[in-house]
Amino acid sequence: MFEIRIICEAPDRESVVNGLRSQFNIGRVHSSLSLTSGGERLYITADLPAANPWPTPEQAYADAPAADYELEWARVTLMGPPLSPGLNREYRIRRAAALDRMALGLAPDFGIPVTPEDATGAAIHLMGLDRAAGLGPSGHADGPYAPDHPESTRNPRGYVRQEFAIWHKNNQ
Repeated sequence: MFEIRIICEAPDRESVVNGLRSQFNIGRVHSSLSLTSGGERLYITADLPAANPWPTPEQAYADAPAADYELEWARVTLMGPPLSPGLNREYRIRRAAALDRMALGLAPDFGIPVTPEDATGAAIHLMGLDRAAGLGPSGHADGPYAPDHPESTRNPRGYVRQEFAIWHKNNQ
């Protein structure tokens, strides 16, 4: 934690605070009149933001096949023989990733609106499958977070992005 002191003109106060908020985790802003400039003195406690452990959607899906291709692949795959464990995991990853992209607006919804809750549900299903298979820190696709890691539990769609990016890199 550190403290920031800024002297600014009163009309600039809001933009200064918003700029700091975009770069740091800030606490309460204390202010007083500046004796030298007639502006305001701002005292703000701040922390550096935590690093985002997940690939961004743009990183995870940069070279991904089109969502309509992925959904068609998933449909055809389900119509075939029962899924082996490996194919079931591939199906879950690809389907969850397509739903995540659609919920984010990175892919068209093809007339079937996909909500963030739909994408989260598919992500939780993938995590449950991985957890049941005993895929942990050394057994899942070599990503930094296992399906039962607290970060994965907090952000299931981040887990999908991690797993899809690794799966896609290994299966191009």
